[in-house]
Amino acid sequence: MSGYIAEMRKLVGHRTIIQCGASIICADRDGRILLGRRLDNHMWTYSGGSVEIDERVEDCAKRELAEEMGLTAQEMGFFMVNSGPEAHYVYPNGDEVSNFEIVYLCTKWQGQPSARDGEMGELRFFACNEINMAEISPPVRPVIAAYIERYGAK
Repeated sequence: MSGYIAEMRKLVGHRTIIQCGASIICADRDGRILLGRRLDNHMWTYSGGSVEIDERVEDCAKRELAEEMGLTAQEMGFFMVNSGPEAHYVYPNGDEVSNFEIVYLCTKWQGQPSARDGEMGELRFFACNEINMAEISPPVRPVIAAYIERYGAK
């Protein structure tokens, strides 16, 4: 952890903080989405992270995609906002957050998926009918459910 959130943690310890995040769901031509297995909770998630001070959310989402999955987003559009009690999360280290996450959908990118920053292990594409919600990281389940509802019948 680095940047703004790390500085906040020095001040507040594990207490709940509001965490503004930006994320990208990468979907291929068949509607399969790219997920990575988190190394801290061993569950699947898409790319995303905390917005730094004065950083545009779009730039944060692109940065996180490059850092975590080795991809460069070429085209992305707004998908949804993830917030509220369902997005509240306690990390395995005890840090607690109330997430406010802006999620983008990306269908055109450059590069080959590869785990880069040590936050994710295995990366793979999932068809909607292959996703086991019990294996999805809890704070992103509402977003994955919304994606499946919107695009799963494809």
